[in-house]
Amino acid sequence: MRSSILHTEKLCKTFSNGGVQQHVIKNLDLEIREQDFTVIMGASGSGKSTLLYALSGMDKPTLGKVFFGDTDISGYSNDELAVFRRKNCGFVFQSIYLLENMTVMDNVMTGALVTQKNSPELVLHAEDLLRKVGIEPTLWKKYPNQLSGGECQRVGIVRAIVNEPKVVFADEPTGSLNSASSRDVLDIFTELHQKGQSIVMVTHDLKTALRATRVIFLSDGAVVGEYEMPPYGTDDPRARRDGLQDFLDRMGW
Repeated sequence: MRSSILHTEKLCKTFSNGGVQQHVIKNLDLEIREQDFTVIMGASGSGKSTLLYALSGMDKPTLGKVFFGDTDISGYSNDELAVFRRKNCGFVFQSIYLLENMTVMDNVMTGALVTQKNSPELVLHAEDLLRKVGIEPTLWKKYPNQLSGGECQRVGIVRAIVNEPKVVFADEPTGSLNSASSRDVLDIFTELHQKGQSIVMVTHDLKTALRATRVIFLSDGAVVGEYEMPPYGTDDPRARRDGLQDFLDRMGW
């Protein structure tokens, strides 16, 4: 049985909209297991991204607690959360957020610089990762506007994992990509998971969710169902798709 890497206790997140309190996450208890590929799904407005940001320390809960291992991070200051994220988390978003005035390699190394790990060994590690995701040396000195969307997202993934984070958080990482680039990016996430990386990903896409080992379904800020699958590629693809589709249909997806 894999150990818990993250868990919440009575997690709540409330926003004020024109003086009206909007309860996006409601008394949520959730455990994220180490080395799982966890996908969070649900209808628009169900609280998927809000939950992701709370789990990763990008946002503070209104009430309740978030534990990373045995450490309660929900009471951390903004500065403490920034240090926590740099040491423990990698982030991949739908909007890739590469720095346009920096080269591919410089973008990747920004993650290393903020943790004071700018060493020859880390540069070699970054180069190795770029090659593994299909970003060859001819592209390392190019700028983001000289790359395709799929290439930029692969650079974004390398930037997220160059410091070997304990958890990679991804919010609709294929949402702005074409089908071929999406498949390439999902293959990278699948390979990362096969090597033991813990991943938490938000998606609305069935093909993306099929890569998971665990699917959590949210409705109105609460977990209403969970579905578990063996690692991608180890079972019958049709049965895998049919099983997940049946679960999502029962959830009202």
